[in-house]
Amino acid sequence: MTNQNTLKTPVPRDHHGHDHAHDHAPAPAETACCGSPVCGSAPASTEPADLPKGAVLFRIPTMDCAVEESEIRRALEPVAGVKALRFRLSERTLALTTEDGALPAALDAIRQAGFKPEPVAASGAQKVEPARFAGMSTGLARLVAALVLAIAAETVSFMALDGVGSMAAEMGLALAAIALAGLDTYKKGFAALVRGRLNINALMAVAVTGAFIIGQWPEAAMVMALYAIAELIEARAVDRARNAIQSLLALAPEQAQVRQPDGSWQTVRADAVALDAVARIRPGERVPLDGVVLEGTSAIDQAPVTGESIPVDKVAGDAVFAGTINQTGALVFRVTAVAANTTLARIIHAVEEAQGSRAPTQRFVDRFAAIYTPTVFVLALAVAALTPWLMDWTWMQAIYKALVLLVIACPCALVISTPVTVVSALASAARRGILIKGGTYLEEARKLKAVALDKTGTITEGKPKLVESVLIDKAGGDEGAVYALAANIAGRSDHPVSKAIAQGLGGSAEEVDDFTALPGRGVRATHAGQNYVLGNHRLIEERGLCSPALEAELKRHEEAGRTVTLLASEKSVLALFAVADTIKPSSQAAVAELRALGVTPVMLTGDNTATAKTIGAHAGIDDVRGNLLPEEKLGAIQAMQQRYGAVAMTGDGINDAPALAKADIGFAMGGAGTDTAMEAADVVIMNDDLRRIPETIRLSRRAHAVLWQNITLALGIKGVFFVLAVFGSATMWMAVFADMGASLLVVANGLRLMRMPKE
Repeated sequence: MTNQNTLKTPVPRDHHGHDHAHDHAPAPAETACCGSPVCGSAPASTEPADLPKGAVLFRIPTMDCAVEESEIRRALEPVAGVKALRFRLSERTLALTTEDGALPAALDAIRQAGFKPEPVAASGAQKVEPARFAGMSTGLARLVAALVLAIAAETVSFMALDGVGSMAAEMGLALAAIALAGLDTYKKGFAALVRGRLNINALMAVAVTGAFIIGQWPEAAMVMALYAIAELIEARAVDRARNAIQSLLALAPEQAQVRQPDGSWQTVRADAVALDAVARIRPGERVPLDGVVLEGTSAIDQAPVTGESIPVDKVAGDAVFAGTINQTGALVFRVTAVAANTTLARIIHAVEEAQGSRAPTQRFVDRFAAIYTPTVFVLALAVAALTPWLMDWTWMQAIYKALVLLVIACPCALVISTPVTVVSALASAARRGILIKGGTYLEEARKLKAVALDKTGTITEGKPKLVESVLIDKAGGDEGAVYALAANIAGRSDHPVSKAIAQGLGGSAEEVDDFTALPGRGVRATHAGQNYVLGNHRLIEERGLCSPALEAELKRHEEAGRTVTLLASEKSVLALFAVADTIKPSSQAAVAELRALGVTPVMLTGDNTATAKTIGAHAGIDDVRGNLLPEEKLGAIQAMQQRYGAVAMTGDGINDAPALAKADIGFAMGGAGTDTAMEAADVVIMNDDLRRIPETIRLSRRAHAVLWQNITLALGIKGVFFVLAVFGSATMWMAVFADMGASLLVVANGLRLMRMPKE
């Protein structure tokens, strides 16, 4: 997953065949919006650990949305020596990779496009948050002053005072308002016109200038002031969506208590803590870095990372994640990831990358707007040139209506309708522990007709667990002594089944001697001068200790998909222990939710068919396929695609790689702290809750509905005012209200997805 975009290279396709033109080719500049004359820069974070080799990082304060990113791409296309670009809109940064000597020319091209690249300090420690709000406050005051001057110009015009002084006052007030509110718009608009492109700044510059020339001075001033204020409000609303995931970054403390070589504890900056350092946290504190618990027990609220609503108990050997909240006890842990590479930081990085990509609907809207804007521009010219002849309008009336059409032609509401919705949905998903790698997968999830589920670690816990213990020979000793002996023998083995038995039976003070492994059968040990074995069915048969009653008991467990281990002395079988991979509590609910959504669940597993069918029956899955090799899972996915249509594969991101790659969407389970899972799949479920899959599908359907609501709103409002402008009495400032009102409506509608309640 990368956003390091190389200019003038063939458009790549991912393993699903999805077109990633948005990662490499610029969107049409004609669709540019968000030309906010005042917009503070986002906080610069520490320099990304994955900054491409040889790249220089710049912050571009007025790069407000993806379409302005496209303006920069187009400006850099003719510059020789530009090798790669990587944008981070949430931080308003551009990592620029050039050949030797080409950087100054590239920066000049960006400046000529109307943007001001600012180098970010190599240390990445540049702090701009206070300046951001200072800039916001100063800009807002300037725009309010411009609005007051525009209202004053309107007042002078309304009073209809005669004389040169009145005209001069009206013109002067209007000119001052335009200067205060519109200098940045004029700069960007002129740069766009020089390059032959029609963006919102070019349209507004032409419309306001035209209105001023034909004597509509107060209206020209009011249009520019209202436009600038509305753009500022919109930019702040868009920032809320784009930076929603950034709020997670504040969850990780800036400082950590680290053990020093002399054994003392010292508070140091979290970003200065090295790998394998030992740190501690007290109850109520947030975990500063990823690590593994060395000492202590506690419950930790992992909701910021995994979306789990219930705190998770932690003991020695368990993983903890930066940004989570320690609740009950003090913990000492070994640091396993530096600050820039914690699970929380990688989540934020992944969502930022996803925010930089364009969803299918967004690409459609960009292409539509690229045609729509010049078409309306031509219509405006036709109105100005032809209506005096065809409709007996005066030239002033025709030109004025044409200028109103230019304002209506602004595609801002239309273009911004999709990225705000997509970014809101991605942030909403991330807060729930669902990491969606891009708008493409967000949109495609609604089309899923079937979901293939791996068994181990997906439907089941993925860990053997003792589910039943049966005392067979009651004459061989009391139950407690027999189980204690079994626990001690099993505790000496490294086999997963033996570990499950030892853990399930609890600790034991019994001592055994002469412990010996019997490969493929079990283990042997001596206790109090007696020989014992703990092994499988084959070992007991070889020792001639099976009976019809025991065979019946073994068959019962084996048909239930359990692994059976028996404790036997030289003379008889003493006890039976059944171990199984138990189903997750959430699996049944998840399968039921998938069915309710009209999605068919199918189990694909390499485990034996009998075990698979038992687990499938408990989970509520009818279509169960066992004994599958990885390539056979791949074939099963292809067959499912032919039968159902769009199919998702759910696995651990490692063993199921071929099937994950072939499926339309790959879901990786348990991605918290797992690099491979986070890189392998299209959607990562940060905890092991299978219910996140139907939740993703529901979110996809809601996002799709909101996308088309926004597109309909934007086009509908423009259509109404287009008719009013030509046949009614719509004024320029009414057109600005309509355009920016539509923009704010679609932004507010898109932001609703961030407030979507959990189900």
